Parts: sequence; structure tokens; C-alpha cells
Amino acid sequence: MDLGIKGRRAIVCASSKGLGRACAISLAGEGVHVTLTARGAEALAKTAAEIRQMYPSVTVTEVAGDITTPEGRAAALKACPEPDILINNAGGPPPGDFRNWTRDDWIKAIDANMLTPIELIKATVDGMMARKFGRIVNITSGAVKAPIDVLGLSNGARSGLTGFIAGIARKTIINNVTINGLLPGPFNTDRLRGVAKAEGEKRGVSAEVALAERAKLNPAGRFGEPDEFGEACAFLCSAKAGFITGQNILLDGGAYPGTF
Repeated sequence: MDLGIKGRRAIVCASSKGLGRACAISLAGEGVHVTLTARGAEALAKTAAEIRQMYPSVTVTEVAGDITTPEGRAAALKACPEPDILINNAGGPPPGDFRNWTRDDWIKAIDANMLTPIELIKATVDGMMARKFGRIVNITSGAVKAPIDVLGLSNGARSGLTGFIAGIARKTIINNVTINGLLPGPFNTDRLRGVAKAEGEKRGVSAEVALAERAKLNPAGRFGEPDEFGEACAFLCSAKAGFITGQNILLDGGAYPGTF
């Protein structure tokens, strides 16, 4: 299927690794010029080089910096001041017990996972509406749908963003600008493998054993692959998806047991 976005411009946040990287690759595969952001300059440069090699007709711009800071956002927007597509993404806050979290912990989580996406939307959505095309995808978490007790910082901040989006996504679609959330469950990323390694060390088993045991618990019997996530993201960004807005789409292999 031709997604109808060849030649469009995208900002993809936290795109040097994992799900952000997969989204950037899938968009580039559709002919979208991508601006990549991440804190780690070395990993970012590597991903940018790989995308250039895969899709030489696409312009790939890399901006090393922290997207959760005003300076990081300004740098990304300077590199791509009029994006047609915005993929909001940032690493989640650490797990823990809410009794141990300070106000600073909460502010940091809200800044990264709620206010940063809102600031980027504020900076880009009016231009999208004026040009009569825009696709905004917020990568949040399956915990928005089914909260995880030890991820309270993430539950709160990402749910706050989700509620905010519900209020504006119905206002922008009249100008062909959609805003949706993609909610990942367990995907085969460095973050998941790191968690499995820590879990395995606690239990005295290898990371491979811990990963295999966790995968078996999923109805799909496996973890998602990042490219599956990237392709779902590309479709939501496509010209074919203009009637989808304000939705939160769960990609979790069937882990969430509810009807709605």
C-alpha cells in the first residue's frame, strides 16, 4: 500500500534506538524525510547512517540533545521547523514505590512524558492545520490502559498526556491533523532486555531464561518486534489514516484482557 506521505517531513523523538528508531525507519521507507533526536550522539549517528544507507533518496537530519529540555526542543524545531509528522517519544521514568518519590521525581516524570509532548504539539500543530495535513503520534505505554503498580510515575504522567489529547484531537481533525497514541506492551528492545537481566540477577537465572519465561506469559507467546511497531506508526501517519484521531491503540500481543 502506498501510504501517500512520500516527501513529507517528520520529527521523530528518542529515535536512536528501540521503538523510536523503528518508527523513523518505517517512515523513511515511505519516503518521509526524517529529523532524528536523541541524547546519545554516537547511537544517533549510527542510526542516521543506517537509514541513509537503506533509503538514500531520503534526507536524514540528526539532532543530538535532550528533547525534554527547552534547548533540546528548540534544536529539533530549528532543524525541522515545519514538520508534517511528529512522533513524541521519551524514555519512561524508573519504577519504584510511590512512598519514596519526591516532588522532584514527579516533576521530572511529568516534564518528560506529559509536558514535552504538549510543548512540541503547541509548537507545530498550528502550522500543520494551516497546511491542511498533520499526523501526531504519541508513544506512551500499555500502562495507560492497564496501570502497573511499580510504574506509578509513568502511569500518572502518560495518563495526563492521554487525557489532554482527548480534549484537542477532535478540534484539529477538521484541518486534516490527527493526534493518536500508540501504547506498546512488551517489545524486544534494549530496555526490555535490561529489565530481564536485572530480574534474572535477582532470581539467580540468566537474562535469556527470564526473557523466555516472560514471553511465555504473553498470549502471543513472544515479544513484539520493533519493526511491527514502526509499521503501525507509519500507517497512523499516512494519508490513509485521516479518519482516525483521539485513539489509543494498544500493541501488546493480547496481554490486556479487557473488552474496551
